[in-house]
Amino acid sequence: MIVHFILSGETLESISEEIHLENPKYLKEFHNTHCAREDFIQNTLIPGKKLIIPGINKVREYNSLNDAPFKNPKLNPEIPFSPENFSRIYAVVNKELYENELEKRHAVLTYTVSLKWMRNENGFHIFHLFKNNFSDGQGNIMTDLASESIRSLNPLEIKTDLKGNLVSIQLTQQTMDHFEKIMKRLSDLFPDKYAEIYLYEFERAVRNRSIFNSRMKNDVFIKNYFASLRNPFANGKSFFQQSVGEENTDITLQQKIENPEYDNEIVILQNPQYSESDIEFSGKYTLYTKTGLIKNIDLHYTVFQFGFKNSSFFTVSELS
Repeated sequence: MIVHFILSGETLESISEEIHLENPKYLKEFHNTHCAREDFIQNTLIPGKKLIIPGINKVREYNSLNDAPFKNPKLNPEIPFSPENFSRIYAVVNKELYENELEKRHAVLTYTVSLKWMRNENGFHIFHLFKNNFSDGQGNIMTDLASESIRSLNPLEIKTDLKGNLVSIQLTQQTMDHFEKIMKRLSDLFPDKYAEIYLYEFERAVRNRSIFNSRMKNDVFIKNYFASLRNPFANGKSFFQQSVGEENTDITLQQKIENPEYDNEIVILQNPQYSESDIEFSGKYTLYTKTGLIKNIDLHYTVFQFGFKNSSFFTVSELS
């Protein structure tokens, strides 16, 4: 037996994980069997109190019972990706909040995304993605220019592997064939000098497939919708890397199933695998159990950097 003094933030689950005890209920049971009456655990751990921890042989004995909750098959699903004949429209809301000691600013962008499965091609899925109905609630010219530029490229052609992981983004051949006309129309609609600078950079990025693919992979909808959600689960968890914030900082996310009593829809909760001092993240995805396709997304993350606090709230809701 080992006596441990409980630290702030520790739980039966976190301590069990540290000592490789699979089922946390046995930590509570062992402690209550061996502790003094005043140290008895009811529900939560109290910082500063004693916790009696079983030795390695006792941990092995408990683990041999093979009854840990995370071994429930429904907490370790093999999530499919079956997008054949898939066609959906989503409402997207992206809210950004910037704060420092002197000011607080916020921006809200809403739009719709139409996503349609087109074909299976050499072991990859091909989708067409349309963005429309942009609104930032302010209607300034540069936002209108950016929105119109994005709409002019519809549809984007999205390639994924058979698990729904993003492979590449490119424009259709029809868009490329008409790109000169697209640029002429945008220049006519937005003739001022600031628009000219934007359109110059826009054209450079579009004509360079490598730059275009790289930038579009960081598009907030694309990178979150086609994230590696369907990585294998083991011991009630799965992991994948995602980028957050304007600097596209990579973090490793841990996924768990919210409730094993699911039927037609499965809810996945996401948190960072490791505690990050400068990043907070929480995510929730609702998927259809049969197809593995997304119904709703609800993400919130905050990045602390150089005295700034940048919070993002991103939601995707199925419309039809």
